[in-house]
Amino acid sequence: MHKKSVLVGLLLTLFVVVLAGCGQTATNKRSNKLQVVTTFYPIYEFTKAVAGSDADVTMLMPAGTEPHDYEPSAKDIGKISQANVFIYSSNNMETWVGSLKSSIDEGQTKILNASHSIKMIDENDELKSEEAELADKEETTSFESTDNYDPHIWLDPENAKEMVTNISKELIQQDPKHKQDYVKRTNAYLKKLTTLNTEYETTLKNAKNKTFVTQHAAFAYLAKQYGLTQVAIAGISSDGEPSPNRLAELQTYIKKYHVDTIFTEANDSSKIANMLARETNIKVKGLNPIEGLSKAQIEGGETYLSVMQDNLKSLKTVVK
Repeated sequence: MHKKSVLVGLLLTLFVVVLAGCGQTATNKRSNKLQVVTTFYPIYEFTKAVAGSDADVTMLMPAGTEPHDYEPSAKDIGKISQANVFIYSSNNMETWVGSLKSSIDEGQTKILNASHSIKMIDENDELKSEEAELADKEETTSFESTDNYDPHIWLDPENAKEMVTNISKELIQQDPKHKQDYVKRTNAYLKKLTTLNTEYETTLKNAKNKTFVTQHAAFAYLAKQYGLTQVAIAGISSDGEPSPNRLAELQTYIKKYHVDTIFTEANDSSKIANMLARETNIKVKGLNPIEGLSKAQIEGGETYLSVMQDNLKSLKTVVK
């Protein structure tokens, strides 16, 4: 995280030079609409759902980008500084935003943390929960403590509703003349999220098996909302690797409780999950954390809502 902050600082210095040469041109090209820059896909969709055609909404990270690894370029920083509103998910997901704030004129560019009102899950609490799930009464392997909070807030539809509401309030504040339209679109999208939440509740409430195994510990908010427990191979970061003891515990757990599926992610390295599946002779299925949709997915009409419904179908085959 320190290296990323240093890099962002260097880019900010470069950005000042770049902006001096081309900033006026960029300003002239802007339309009269509210200019909104969002970081990655869920935030983009939530914002676009509220904004409609009344604001120009762009996504900073290219389609298919891994948000955990993303670092803004000087060009990206320029885009943010030229916007009226910059919206990101959380300080725990976009860890580079803190270094950026000192260089942005918040009189021109309002910076919104879309999850500022949501209580985040401490990764240590999540690890303890998994530890209890995996542990044999006679032998327990401890996990390393972290100072991280789980950033995957949007995977709980109720959290998504709160993020959309926060985004809506900000757009209304910055562009009050379109308040009526923003409110109308916000209510329409919130209704869709309420329907999604009801589908999850109805499908999962009577499940006898409440546990699922996943490659990446991205689903704590979803699991908490619906009374489930995720058992993750790796931690919060998608590129984390489990210890030999962790893998041994997982193998024992899978065999003891007759787990028949490991969930992996389309945008994530699944070598370890595939190896574990081969060694325990179980299936591998997809479960999407919606950290970013590919260009093909976006062009094919997939959305946060449709992917969440696909995730529910996948969960239904395991949590039953």
